[in-house]
Amino acid sequence: MAKFNSTQWSVVLLAGGDGADAREALATLCRTYRPPVLAFIRARGYAADAIDDLAQEFFTQLIEHAWHVDADPARGRFRAFLLIALKRFLIDVEVQTRAQKRGGGFRFRSLEQDTTDPSGILADDDTPEVAFDQTWAATVIDSAKRRLRAEAAAAGKLDLYEQLCEFLGERPDEADYERIAETLQMRRNTLAVAVHRLRHRLRELVRDELAQTTANRAQQDAEWRDLRRSFGRIMQDAEENGSKPL
Repeated sequence: MAKFNSTQWSVVLLAGGDGADAREALATLCRTYRPPVLAFIRARGYAADAIDDLAQEFFTQLIEHAWHVDADPARGRFRAFLLIALKRFLIDVEVQTRAQKRGGGFRFRSLEQDTTDPSGILADDDTPEVAFDQTWAATVIDSAKRRLRAEAAAAGKLDLYEQLCEFLGERPDEADYERIAETLQMRRNTLAVAVHRLRHRLRELVRDELAQTTANRAQQDAEWRDLRRSFGRIMQDAEENGSKPL
């Protein structure tokens, strides 16, 4: 996958083309954003047995109508574009449901229009948006962690990674250092350096994940700030549940 490029959304624009690369890029987008899409639909209160079907239909419409081709880097981040598309899709689902009850017709609205919403109809409740953002943040971080693990395996350091991965989200205390240092037969300072490098590399990989759907450094920085805010909520929820977020 291409590295950060200041002039294009590497994955989004590639997905708008033809051929195997475009199909793979579009599959990557759908795979990356499926969890936050499911979270948003769930938070909107749809029946549990309808959530998967609605998500599948949304991505089907995305592909069939090539909505992603209309995504313009100059108009903002892809995540914001996708969220607007999802909101409008659900509005149209509700319109379709009412129309079917009346025997009327139905068609999806175009997404070529401006993504602003002066009427306010798309922002009736921020809870689904929070669910979308939190799940998006978790998905990005999970993808970066998988890449970090693969790098460790390729370097022959998988055992070290497995011992230290619990500290990617929370720094170890002295007791943790002593326990892991004894297990790995490593000096405490050497272990601390290894933890620092893993955490630093994870941040780099997260940045790289964000670079795939941002058009410039300013958008990437904004996504980073949003991810940190969303991840902060995830950390709080995880602490309340007695688990670690990473």
